[in-house]
Amino acid sequence: MIEITDEAALQTVMRERDVVLVDFWAPWCGPCRMLSSVLDDVEQSTESVKFVKVNVDEAADLAATYGVQTLPTVIIFKGGNEAASRSGFMSRSAVVDMISAVL
Repeated sequence: MIEITDEAALQTVMRERDVVLVDFWAPWCGPCRMLSSVLDDVEQSTESVKFVKVNVDEAADLAATYGVQTLPTVIIFKGGNEAASRSGFMSRSAVVDMISAVL
């Protein structure tokens, strides 16, 4: 999972891959840390999706651009457009279901 800090970097990733999952998180957020391990696990078995992390403390402008108000927030982009989003901790099956719905 790569760390993104600005819109230009995110746009570059979205040009390289059709489906991109972005995890908006913060190091002080307990549910964010729990979700991070779930996303790491899902990433291991999902080759068609690029996983990206955005630390909202370091990239507040990027979080604001996408209307992130609750942590963690996961947004999936397909073809550069927002296809799905969800806030709060998710189980592995919920993340897989979210990805499957977009694919």
